[in-house]
Amino acid sequence: MAFDIDMIKKVYAEMPSKVDAAKKALGRPLTLAEKILFAHLHPDQKVENFERGKSYVDFAPDRVAMQDATAQMALLQFMQAGRPKVAVPSTVHCDHLITAKNEAVQDLQVANTESKEVYDFLASVSNKYGIGFWKPGAGIIHQVVLENYAFPGGMMIGTDSHTVNAGGLGMVAIGVGGADACDVMAGLAWELKWPKLIGVKLTGKLSGWAAPKDVILKVAGILTVKGGTGAIVEYFGEGATAMSCTGKGTICNMGAEIGATTSTFGYDDSMSRYLKATGREDVAIAADAVKEYLNADAEVYAEPEKYFDQIIEINLSELEPHLNGPFTPDLATPISKMKEAAAANGWPTKVEVGLIGSCTNSSYEDISRAVSLAKQVAAKGLKTKAEYTITPGSEQVRYTIERDGFLETFAQIGATVFANACGPCIGMWDRVGAEKKEKNTIVHSFNRNFAKRADGNPNTYAFVASPELVTALAIAGDLTFNPLTDTLINEKGEAVMLDAPTGDELPTRGFAVEDAGYQAPAADGSGVYVAVDPASKRLQLLDPFAPWEGTDLKGLKLLIKAKGKCTTDHISMAGPWLKFRGHLDNISNNMLIGAVNYFNEKTDNIKNQLTGEYGAVPATQRAYKAAGVGTIVVGDENYGEGSSREHAAMEPRHLGVRVVLTKSFARIHETNLKKQGMLALTFANKEDYDLIQEDDTIDVLGLTSFAPNTPLTLVLNHADGSKNEIVANHTYNQQQIEWFKAGAALNIIRKQVGA
Repeated sequence: MAFDIDMIKKVYAEMPSKVDAAKKALGRPLTLAEKILFAHLHPDQKVENFERGKSYVDFAPDRVAMQDATAQMALLQFMQAGRPKVAVPSTVHCDHLITAKNEAVQDLQVANTESKEVYDFLASVSNKYGIGFWKPGAGIIHQVVLENYAFPGGMMIGTDSHTVNAGGLGMVAIGVGGADACDVMAGLAWELKWPKLIGVKLTGKLSGWAAPKDVILKVAGILTVKGGTGAIVEYFGEGATAMSCTGKGTICNMGAEIGATTSTFGYDDSMSRYLKATGREDVAIAADAVKEYLNADAEVYAEPEKYFDQIIEINLSELEPHLNGPFTPDLATPISKMKEAAAANGWPTKVEVGLIGSCTNSSYEDISRAVSLAKQVAAKGLKTKAEYTITPGSEQVRYTIERDGFLETFAQIGATVFANACGPCIGMWDRVGAEKKEKNTIVHSFNRNFAKRADGNPNTYAFVASPELVTALAIAGDLTFNPLTDTLINEKGEAVMLDAPTGDELPTRGFAVEDAGYQAPAADGSGVYVAVDPASKRLQLLDPFAPWEGTDLKGLKLLIKAKGKCTTDHISMAGPWLKFRGHLDNISNNMLIGAVNYFNEKTDNIKNQLTGEYGAVPATQRAYKAAGVGTIVVGDENYGEGSSREHAAMEPRHLGVRVVLTKSFARIHETNLKKQGMLALTFANKEDYDLIQEDDTIDVLGLTSFAPNTPLTLVLNHADGSKNEIVANHTYNQQQIEWFKAGAALNIIRKQVGA
């Protein structure tokens, strides 16, 4: 029986009447995304024709998922809320704190020793508050959610940007910060701006070397890293129904890389097959009974241009394998064009390492198609030219592929199997030689490839591809190798071609596992004590942020004017810093150390206006805080793209930054800033970014009459005595303004729960 089956049946029982009421109110057919959204309106939210991209709407998600790095801060906040138990089904997954270095068993042993304090804390908090706990080694949160919790037509939020992976099972699954998770776990409404809708029509059918990953790599090239911002992407068409459930998950997973709120697919036979294969036939039967409500209305797909804000059409029969990168996941290059592109850009073409797995591509189907290529190495007398690693997505997948002989085949080509965890995908890769910072190329089936992300080396050129293409390029050792047309020279000097990959959508003998790694919480957690050592370097209980002082903010010093791409990796790096995710003061020592200073083109090197000296960003900010001086951070386009990590908002708040002013924000980061009581503003005129000078002192005027849809005025006081007055926009609604005034949303939650 599935987890939380009664909750799922309740959602399905109520869905028809809620969707029918919405259709009546709007007087038109609905997309799938709209059906799920309307079916999950908070009971206090009236049904109306919400304006896409404008209306703030309250929802009641079905469940919450948290990974161990973000769960620490989310649960530290929840502990302040005053509730005895979570209000909705919630889970914690220990997948981020395991460093990939040697191989799975050794690496897991090291993690269990190094992070014992954190794991014990998460396990005890989960036990106390009724939260399901998945132990280290159980698997990557998104794969475990897909295997155990995701269900068609459901709504969930998760403290990781790739929560969207569950769209592969027909959910509206959205990545959020820990404060949002805290709201939902505390039983409060969850707020989201009603999304725009992008429809992607898939015609034809994948074959040969083309894989589901190539669909989203193509879409990323079309929409870019911010083209999906504020939108739900809904896939449909014959190509969608012909694809596996886990393939759909891969596509939805990387929707995070185009900034999409989430992505989803309609319920079909592939989802039913997957539910049954993963022990959830009861969910499939329940979904079958409401199938028409788990798909868009027929009229929508007949004339999609009437119902979506944007339509993209891709013929899967003509789709070519892609390589995206380097340094950004939206630089899309068809494999046939890679030789030309690499030469034009000076990309190193020798592939040093091929890495497959991660939350994006670690399904049984992914691994089985990769292993079909690995088998050809011996059969065709070849030798793998690059290092090769596998990161299974879950213990269930790992156990099953070991049973079916896949791991033995990989071992024969010299592969290393890492733990069932995030590993290299999030920078938890202790790669030999990375400290030398040599220029090199790797290919992987992950989702992100920002500079330094995988191994900390700014000169590692990382390219994203399907597991199949990664495997082929690792065998060839050459970035420009096109397996559709090119030959390889084997050990006998013969020219041979790789056969197109093949594999099974699901294991023919079924999934198997001895210990999936799940730990159920206590039925009554009231007697469970959660201890945090005051001297701990890893964990720190939170103190509430101070409320707004009730005046305009004057005399703010410019901390940094960030130039170009500034992701949450730049604002709050992962890798070795992950160990401090539960200690706000310690992790704040990485604040903005990856951001490029506009005035000197350096990272972690800014001017302290109080002394005139240059130094590290966190140290400079701590000096301002000690002097009682507020500061402002200025950013470029799509500021805060990437991971959902709320530390990128909490660190500036903790250290005394008052305002973040940018050309534009990524959705999750803007929300995180608001939740923590920060001012998140955008230039009304983007060219005003150029007016910001290194020694500026800035005043923010209009806060005493802070109101929705009313811009604020900023006065830039330059060192030479001159001034510029500029207009700054914001997207705060009345509730979010109350968060600002209270000092943080959590301060309001605490009062509401305690009332």
